[in-house]
Amino acid sequence: MSIVGPRVRALGGVLLLAATACSGLSFLKAPAVPRPLGPHGTEEGPAPLAAPLPATPDPRTDWGAYNNSYDGLRYSPLTRITPATAASLQPVCRFELHERAAMETGLVEVGGTIFVATPKNTYAFDAATCALRWKHHYDYSPEPPFDLKVNRGVAYLDGRVFRGANDGRVYALDARTGKMLWNVVAGDPHVGETFPAAPVAWHGLVFIGNAGGDNFNVTGRMMAFDARTGQRIWTASLLPRSGPANFTWPPATEVFPKGGGATWTSYAIDTAAGLVYVPTGNAAPDFLSNVRPGRNEHAYSVVALDAHTGLIRRTYQLLKHDFHDWDVAAPPALVTTRGGRRLIVEGGKDGHLYGIDPASGEFAFKTPVATIENADAPLTPEGTRYCPGVDGGVEWNGAAISRETNLAYVPSIDWCSTVKIEPAQKLLGKTGIPWTGSAELKHPFGTFDKTRRGWLTAVDLDDGRVAWRYASPTPLVAGVTTTAGGVVMTGDLNGEFLVFDAHDGHEVYRYSTGQPIGGGVISYAVDGRQYAAVAAGLDAPRTWQIESSPATVVVFGLGAGGAPAP
Repeated sequence: MSIVGPRVRALGGVLLLAATACSGLSFLKAPAVPRPLGPHGTEEGPAPLAAPLPATPDPRTDWGAYNNSYDGLRYSPLTRITPATAASLQPVCRFELHERAAMETGLVEVGGTIFVATPKNTYAFDAATCALRWKHHYDYSPEPPFDLKVNRGVAYLDGRVFRGANDGRVYALDARTGKMLWNVVAGDPHVGETFPAAPVAWHGLVFIGNAGGDNFNVTGRMMAFDARTGQRIWTASLLPRSGPANFTWPPATEVFPKGGGATWTSYAIDTAAGLVYVPTGNAAPDFLSNVRPGRNEHAYSVVALDAHTGLIRRTYQLLKHDFHDWDVAAPPALVTTRGGRRLIVEGGKDGHLYGIDPASGEFAFKTPVATIENADAPLTPEGTRYCPGVDGGVEWNGAAISRETNLAYVPSIDWCSTVKIEPAQKLLGKTGIPWTGSAELKHPFGTFDKTRRGWLTAVDLDDGRVAWRYASPTPLVAGVTTTAGGVVMTGDLNGEFLVFDAHDGHEVYRYSTGQPIGGGVISYAVDGRQYAAVAAGLDAPRTWQIESSPATVVVFGLGAGGAPAP
């Protein structure tokens, strides 16, 4: 038997034929007519949406934010894709972006439209047919001196789409037409401030912080903007400026000011308490711990801010005085366990999944989810090898939480690094550079271990024990999604879309997309049918040592063996 197109393997003895004309797989070929929108962008597409989108996503059917819900659970209440029905999943359509991208973006689906972002482009397309609705192109003017070349997604509220840009700006688009509504300055790209994180939008406000905190010239800041006008409502430094926390940064020298604590991915909101929970990155300079003595409070932390004023209400520090580039990069999840315990669940680049009691700040558990070696050894000019390395542990996608199993499913990476440090004096006068303190190209890419792998680990939320683990042949950096149907979905850098039984971890479906998967994996329903969508095409030869053809989003639905969603 021959298979035409990408390989599909469904467990249970079912072999699907996909990517043929009869499978319903379609390719985006609609002609686009550009329409100018001023100096910062153009919008193109065959036609806008015929009707307005809802003011807020439908929590029963939509995937309305980077982590779906404000509490960041990465959970869908849909039930039709189950361990029993997953074998009938088929590719329904494929949206082609026609651009190479470090495809780390989280997908957002609202009212039958999927929104996807790359550094300069935002796309809206039909969530059931993959037909283009609009595309907005944003031109940096002028081109920033430092461009992270990553964007991790958008936020949605009241018919508007919000996102950051790597020229130090934040802007809003009309979700129906793609027209730019406002564009405001949020940071300074000349010192290395970029805005790759996916914002969150709630209560008329848009929340986003800056990246770039590896550089001692940059301090992490969180901001709130008026969703309607773009007016900045407040700005909060994510590093202490006064009070007891400030004394955890005793000055070693006046030459290197306090820096770091930036944000990279997205955030969670406690809507009842009005708090925004922000994961923060490393202190700076990155690898030179002697330049910044003390525990460096608020870096390597989850910081809770008052959503209305920006005041810091509480800080939960995962690491004290780290020097490995072990950012807290993934968004936290705000969880109530089966045993009734409230927790902040956070994965770190140090290779642990943390359960934190929000009242006491104590760790309920600290569970290793990656290989940890030589973690306490000092870094030297000759080189120190440690695990996880700078691209190890838990990266930009954190845990997914299942209410049915009381488990957190966390992706992680085994990939060690050897770092050689340089004298601090060599950093003087330099701005806008990452990975400060490394003697090799400002990042030890050339000394990565050649052997690398990943894990998907299921952790009990009440006691922190490991329920099951899946060993991946590649790092797992894609989004993880769990559903009320009892499945867990993710993808790997070999391009495999993977579905597991959430209870015991056995694989129930696998499909080769043909492109490395490093972005969002989501589930939603349109017109009574449950879908899954996967952002594929992670093109990152320098950081992830992997190349891809132009990015795509592949949409899956149940075939004849599956029933409609409720």
